[in-house]
Amino acid sequence: MKGFFEAVRDRRSVYNLSKESPISDALLQEMISMAVKHAPSAYNSQSARVVLLLGNHHDRFWSMVKEVLRKKVPPDKFPKTEEKIESFRNGYGTIHFFEDQEVVEELQRKFPLYAERFALWSHHSSGMLQFILWTGLEAEGFGASLQHYSNLVEEDVKKEWSLPQKWHLLAQMPFGTPTKEPDEKEFEPLDTRIRIFA
Repeated sequence: MKGFFEAVRDRRSVYNLSKESPISDALLQEMISMAVKHAPSAYNSQSARVVLLLGNHHDRFWSMVKEVLRKKVPPDKFPKTEEKIESFRNGYGTIHFFEDQEVVEELQRKFPLYAERFALWSHHSSGMLQFILWTGLEAEGFGASLQHYSNLVEEDVKKEWSLPQKWHLLAQMPFGTPTKEPDEKEFEPLDTRIRIFA
């Protein structure tokens, strides 16, 4: 397994995936449990909710996305969209990231001075959880990417998998064993992005 900063360096958006896993499902579930338990959250609110879809559940989700997009994307552009969706479907599984709005709303009631900030802080917490899991998947030999089809399929997902209505879907992370290395990444100069005063 890679060290933390090595995994941070190597973590990329990987779209060419296979339905193979370098680790057991038990270890995968342990990683997700560890990340959800220990990811930071505002006021220790622990508002993150995660749904892991494997096997036929994973395939069903991406078929759902494809059919929704078929109705929205112009026919001449749909083949490219379909190819992209199939690249996610070719993966081993998908992690769905939700935030429980009951938790957020309770914080807004308890701390009215910061009420308008709790939704934003909830997203910050989810972003940290997403990064923890993305980096953890990289460390274990997976490739992954972060996708945002939530506004198109949120209600269908909640209905299909009998999820609470107050869970708000933010993102999806398809993952699997990479079949191709991602392209080289370009970086902006760090001296324009970091300022240090010592």
